[in-house]
This record gives sequence, structure tokens and C-alpha cells, in this order.
Amino acid sequence: MQPDGNLVQYPVNPISPTPQYAYWNTETYTAGDNVSLNLDHNGQLYLPIPLNNSWSIEYSSSSDKCAPLGLCGLNAYCVLIDEDPPCLCLPGFVFIDQGQKDLGCRRNFSTVDCANKNETRYSITDLDGLEWEDNPYSVLTLNETACKEDCLRDCDCEGAVYKDKTCRKQKFPLRYGRTDKTGSTLVKIGIESKGRNKQLQTDIFISGVAMLTFALIILAITGVVIYRYRVWGYKKIPYSANGGFVEDVTLRSYTYVELEKATKGFTDEVGKGAFGTVYKGVISNGGRVVAIKKLEKVVGEGEREFQNEVNAIGRTHHKNLVKLLGYCHDGSNRLLVYEYMTNGSLADFLFRSDGRPAWEERTGIVLNVAQGILYLHEECETQIIHCDIKPENILMSEQKCAKLADFGLAKLLKSEQTRTHTRFRGTRGYVAPEWHRNMPITVKADVYSFGVVLLEIICCRRSVNMDIPEDQVVLENWVYHCLEADELHKLVQDEEVDKNKLGRMIKIGLWCIQDEPSLRPSMKKVVLMLEGTVEIPPPPNPDSFFSSKS
Repeated sequence: MQPDGNLVQYPVNPISPTPQYAYWNTETYTAGDNVSLNLDHNGQLYLPIPLNNSWSIEYSSSSDKCAPLGLCGLNAYCVLIDEDPPCLCLPGFVFIDQGQKDLGCRRNFSTVDCANKNETRYSITDLDGLEWEDNPYSVLTLNETACKEDCLRDCDCEGAVYKDKTCRKQKFPLRYGRTDKTGSTLVKIGIESKGRNKQLQTDIFISGVAMLTFALIILAITGVVIYRYRVWGYKKIPYSANGGFVEDVTLRSYTYVELEKATKGFTDEVGKGAFGTVYKGVISNGGRVVAIKKLEKVVGEGEREFQNEVNAIGRTHHKNLVKLLGYCHDGSNRLLVYEYMTNGSLADFLFRSDGRPAWEERTGIVLNVAQGILYLHEECETQIIHCDIKPENILMSEQKCAKLADFGLAKLLKSEQTRTHTRFRGTRGYVAPEWHRNMPITVKADVYSFGVVLLEIICCRRSVNMDIPEDQVVLENWVYHCLEADELHKLVQDEEVDKNKLGRMIKIGLWCIQDEPSLRPSMKKVVLMLEGTVEIPPPPNPDSFFSSKS
């Protein structure tokens, strides 16, 4: 409110509060100093102006979006466009923040000493119809062409406002940019000189040649390394049914005679299963103790298929899988060479007569087995369904780490053995119900078998035992009723265990042995539940599906 009665709106921090910087006023400068600004009951501001002993209301807000000076920030100007705020940057400038255009603009090129002509030269771009805050450092009377030339020669001149044959030279930043049909804005922008541009092109060419040469050298070295360790490392089999050669990059091939010698004529038998008999042997080269499985009832033809399946097994590497070291494909003989597991099978470890393993050992074994199955289902190169998970096919290392054996062997059986016969496609007591119903077999069949094994590990007993009280004969049935009666301690014979972990293990096992495959969790979820990161809801009563296992 000025002393003359005029209410004026100025931008923040103008050079001086003079009329040229005002962007709105009431034009009541003849009313004198008795005018006041009032707020009435309905929220309107008004100026009571005495006029012939009466009052008139003099107020209207501006509809011009560009009226408020400084709306667009430094080095930006306001134009009447359908944007909010309606701001544009000067040539050679970009918005400091595209999302907040009222922050103004900055240069999009680096400034250097304008006197150094070898580095950078400048040009002038003009914008008609713009007005800025009048803050020149030099004012000259020149025509527009002369104004441009003078600014180009003046290192201090970054731009000029030309109006009424007056050249008003400016330094950045410029403020309060808005439209004005009578003036022009001249902006000085930097461009690369021809010499520098040519030098830059030369530098880019030299750098490109150097990088290409370096890349070719690295490629050549890499090729040599790959050739040496991948190609030279191939083991070639000098015999096959079709007289050709078969190459393998990871497994060693043995002759039948070599393995016969390693096992002393296959005399030291350490196990027998659905796929064949296992013998302990010592490889002469290095004296390594190995387990040699002599496969039975495998396909007699299709040597290439056998080779592919063996290679697929050889490419599976996990701390909870028994490692395949080599094979024999000699005439009709098919043998596999595995690492030797010094502590035998989980069945030996779990059901021995000299006492049960410690609680922490048992929970560790459960997690080992789950992680091994998860790898086969989701993490190895080709998904593998084990089809015969049981304690006899889980072996124990010297450090009591559980590892899955016989994975990937189901595809090697003769065609008449690939149906629902449980001797070859699972073991009675561990086989999922879908095997008996000619339903599609998925990874959920392994989840079922795992659930049975989990309960056996926790309770240190077989899933079916006819030598105990009738209500405990079927382990799954007894486990569920102990869970319902809150008597889980009976399952571990009052052993000191983590009760929360025991309850979690039991619920996981009961979910895994659900009759309907879709109700069983994936092995990924099983691992998460074992680790305690996923909540486990109460499992359904398993009574309804015991008949399917009879």
C-alpha cells in the first residue's frame, strides 16, 4: 500500500520498487493516504475509496499467467501457452529441474575464455518480443546489427536487450522474462570452432582404433584360454556302437576293465537299489575311493541318449547332491562312478540301533535334503524329478552333510519299467498317490516323498512300523493326532528339542503329504518355511488319503 493510495504488487527483491517492475496495481494513486485494504465477511479483499462521500470497490485479479514477474525463474521467460507454469528457457539453456520449471534454467554448454579463439567461438541468437529486468552494465545507441557485433567482441557481454535503437548489454542471469512486442533479446551462445571440431574428430578416431585393437587382443587371449581348457580338456571315447567318437567336457570315461579292477572284480558291495548295485572301489590313478553303481535294466539301445542323460547328470553341481565323477559305456555295460560317502545312507544313520542322531543334526539334514531337491526342481540347467526320494537314496558325508543320490536315473530305465510299478518309480511308503492313479507326474511327487522322509527324520522311525502300538503304526496318522492333542513331545520321546521348530517341522511335513498335489507347497516354499521366513497355517487332517497307500 503506497502513500498515494495505490495498492501495488512487486516481485521479490526487485532492483528498486519502481512502476516498471510492478505487475499489478489498483490505479488508485489519486486517492491519497486514507485508503485501507479490507477483508469483508465473505472473504473478499476490497479497497474503500471515498468518492463524493460514497465508496466504490476497486479490485480484480489478473487473468494473465505471465503477469507475476519472476514466475519462471532465472534465464527463463513466460509465454502464453497452455502449461503451468508457461515457461521456456533461453537458447543455450536447459531447465535446472524439468519437474520444477520455476527454478529457472542453466547453460547446456561449458563457458571458456572468449579470448581463446582456438577453443570456442560464439554466435548470437535473437528472440523477438521479450522484455527483462532492466539491469544493463553498458548502454549504447546502435542499430541491431551493430549491437550483435559489439556483444560478440565484448567478453563480458553475455546477451543484450535491443529496444528503441538502444543496445543494453547484459550479464547473466536474466530475470523477469516476459513478452513485449517492442523489444528483442540477443543471446550469446558458444559453438565449437572448426579447428577444435577437427581435432575432436581426430581424437575420437585414434581412441576408437586403440580400443578396437585392445578388444581384439583380449578376444584372442580369451579364445586361447577357452580352447586350452575346454577343447583340449575333452575326453574322447574311442568306441561306440556306431563307430564314432563321443566328447564330454566334465566327466571321465572308464573302460569296464578299469572299473572291474578298481572294485576287485565287483566284490565289495555297499548297497543295492532300484537302479542297480553299488560297489566300493579305488581308482588306480590317484588312489581315490569311489562308489561305482552297476546299472541294471537300462535301455540297451540309444547310446547317444544314454550319453546325453549322463552328461545332464554330470552338469548338476550342488553341495547336497552326490557328485558324479565318471561313467562307463562299454558295449552293453553301463556304470556310473560317484564320490564315496563315508557315513553311508541316511537309513543307516537314522535307524541305527545305537541311538538316534542329535536334534540339531536331524534338523540340519532336513534342510540339506530340501535344498538339494529345490536345486533339481528349479535351479539346475534342466529340471529333474527324482522319483525315488527315500532315506536309502540320501547319503551322508564325512561331515554329516546329507546328499541326494540316484537323481536323474529314472529316464535310463527300460520302457516297460517306466510305468507305475513302485519298485522302479518310487518305493512303497514314499511314493505319491498320483503314481497309482495314472495322473501326470510333476515335481509335487518329490514333495510328497520329502514330506514322508521329513517326518521319519524328526521321529527317527519308519513311516510304517508294525511292531508298535496300533495307533502309532502309520506315522503320518499318529503325527497328526499328536499335533491336534498338543502332544508333539511324544514324537521325539521327550527329547530336549526346540518346541517351536518341532511344531514347524511337523506342519511342513503334513502339508507336503497332502493327497491333492496342488495343496502341497513347492520346494522353494518348503525351504522358506524351514528357515522360518514364511508362516505355516494348520494342515488338514490326512486321514482321508491313507487308503490310497494301501
